[in-house]
Formats: sequence, C-alpha cells, structure tokens
Amino acid sequence: MKKILVLHTGGTISMHEDADGDVETGAENPLVQAKVTFPNIELEVENIFNLPSEHIGPSHMLQLQKRISEAKNDFDGVVITHGTDTLEETAFFLDSTLKVSFPIVITGAMRSSNELGSDGLYNYQSALRVAADDTSKNRGVIVVMNDEIHAARFVTKTHTTNVATFASPLSGTMGLLTKRQIIYFYDLPQREVLSDVDINKNIPVLKAYAGMDGQLLKLLADANIDGIIIEALGAGNLSREAARGVEYLLAKNTPVVIVSRSFNGVAAPVYDYLGGGVQLEKSGAIFASSINGPKARLKLLIGLSNNLSKEHLETYLHGI
Repeated sequence: MKKILVLHTGGTISMHEDADGDVETGAENPLVQAKVTFPNIELEVENIFNLPSEHIGPSHMLQLQKRISEAKNDFDGVVITHGTDTLEETAFFLDSTLKVSFPIVITGAMRSSNELGSDGLYNYQSALRVAADDTSKNRGVIVVMNDEIHAARFVTKTHTTNVATFASPLSGTMGLLTKRQIIYFYDLPQREVLSDVDINKNIPVLKAYAGMDGQLLKLLADANIDGIIIEALGAGNLSREAARGVEYLLAKNTPVVIVSRSFNGVAAPVYDYLGGGVQLEKSGAIFASSINGPKARLKLLIGLSNNLSKEHLETYLHGI
C-alpha cells in the first residue's frame, strides 16, 4: 500500500464555469469530493491554499517546500494540484530546493471542473498513478498532464488554452502514461539542491527588444535591486545601448543573468562585439543556458539566498 500526500493549491483544476462562460474560484475545491480510488493507494488530502496560480509567489512555494520536507518520512509520494499559469515556476522552485527520493508530481487543468471536456480529474488520477509508481523515484519534481510526464527543469507552458499546453522544448517529453504502463525515456543529470530561500529579494525579469536602450536598466540599478534576469536576443545578445546599461548594473555589483527570449535552444556567448554575448560575459554577466527568464529568476533568488561566491553562483546558474 502506497501512502500519497495530496496538496491542493487552487487553479483552473479547482474552478467552475458560470452561466456566462466565465471561470471563477469556488468556496470549495471540487476535487476534494472526487471519487478517486486505487486499490493500492491511500490518500491524505490537504487544501494548503485555494488560489489562482497568478496569485502564487515564492512565499507560497516555500510553504509547499516546508510541508513536503515535513512529510518525507511519512509518505511514499506527493501530488500537488496547481493552476497552470505559474505551475512551471512552482515545479522548478521545488525541484531546486528539495532533495527527496520519493516522487513529487504536479498537475493541473486547462478546463475547469464543469466545462465540456474537463481534463482536471483525468490529470489528477494520472498524477496519482505516477506518484505511486516505483519507477518515478529519484527523478526530481515532475509535471504530469495530458498523458505526458515532463521534468520540472525543462517544462514550460506553450499555449494559452490548449489541453496539450505543456512541453519540454529542450529535452523532449520525459515519459508517457498508457492505460497499463508508465514509461520513462531518460534520466536527469544530477543537480545542486539548495534549501535556504530569502523570498524578499527583488529580482526583476526584463525582455530585450529591437532598439532597446539602457535607460530602464540604469533606473533599476539605482533602485538597488538584488539582481536582474534579461531575456536577451537570440543566443544572448543585446543592443549597444542596452549593453551599456548592463555595464552600469555590473559596476554597482548587481548580478546580471542572461537567458534567451527564444522559445527553444540554449543561451551561450557566441558573438564578440558590444552587445554580443562574448562581451557581455567578459563584462561579468552570467549565462544561465538552459532555462527561461522566470526559472532563472528563481534560481538566482535561491543562489543569492545561500550567499554563494561569484564563482559558485556562475557554476550554479550554468548547470542544468
């Protein structure tokens, strides 16, 4: 018998559609009353909060992390239901701050509980199956939706409304569910887990664009931010004016992390001119090669919270 802790947090999976077609949060999560029975699974269900995922931030992620840490000796796995808009960030945060062997599975829904073709209950049942399966151990945090399994490190939301919204562009799908099997295609490389988090650090994310100047970067530098993530162009490039803004930030000892605004591929210093990735790196910017801006923000938040040296911070952010 496997004992699974279920943590409901809200989101579309817990909402309903009204007569006008608007989706809203109810007083009670309908999944609590859902008839989900597996012969070899015992569930302990908690409504840890009931929020749209846009309202979830690092403080809520830390609350989840602490609850799972408390549960590690009492359960064989954890399932979290979550809104999809920030699901990948919660998954990434937990993956980066928790070191447990049992499965931690996050799921959600793109259609609310009473909509035609609602996917919530099916995804919930799929997540429970994955959490109870022995082959899901030692895989970090995983996301299960639409019969697919994705690693928290690589998964992202790719469509605003489609039920097949979650994908892993860099790595591909980690696994699949069939009626009878759970199949994994690859194992993950080892990661550095850091559990201490100061949620009060101020780290904005800025997306680069054609003709970008350095004015906003200088304003942010003077606002005494703790660091900044820049979703740069292509493999990690900026305009000349924006590059000068980066130099201004670095002169004030503000960590600058470069990722790509592109949907797929890896950020890497390739071009050697003012604004090119090579010169940005020489100036002191750090390339976080394999993650997007929101995930890089969380990773920098965690790295700074643990007072990593500059060299260690670079290695930590470079890592997959």
